[in-house]
Amino acid sequence: MQSPEELFHFSEQSGLDVFEPRLIPARPEVTEPLVWAVDAEHAFTYCFPRDCPRIVIWRLPTSTDADWQRWLGASTARAVAYVEYAWLERMRTTRLFRYRFPSDSFEPAGALGGPGNYSSRSAVTASGVDELDDLFEVLRVAGVELRVLDRLAPLRGAWDSTLHVSGFRLRNAQDWPG
Repeated sequence: MQSPEELFHFSEQSGLDVFEPRLIPARPEVTEPLVWAVDAEHAFTYCFPRDCPRIVIWRLPTSTDADWQRWLGASTARAVAYVEYAWLERMRTTRLFRYRFPSDSFEPAGALGGPGNYSSRSAVTASGVDELDDLFEVLRVAGVELRVLDRLAPLRGAWDSTLHVSGFRLRNAQDWPG
């Protein structure tokens, strides 16, 4: 699989130049220090405050209309992202920095990462940075419908569907079943 020309890394911290490989304490299955990045097609999954719990769902070629209707209804969006009401103010006020990386040292993250995730074993120097100060607009432009719920736990069954379902920072979600 050929890497895209450019990859992205999202952070709430400005002024970063060199990204050093590091371990992720919350991911013990990742046993070596890595720098993480995502391709442009899947970058929208990181356009949220860092610790914001979220579930993102989209159609696969093998998804059934019945599953789409059950979980996403009449949505025509390319993806639907769910967050909890408790995170709306943080989404409104968070400023993200989208760092651009050349892809030459990256390889697909495989089972360690989600769709479009890449990792590098070596330090990476950012080739540029964009400031994102309206996350709602960034998601809208990316074709992502944002839905807000009291709790994400009722969506747990979506993983049993034919849709693609990704969960992020779910340990921070209210009443998320461990």
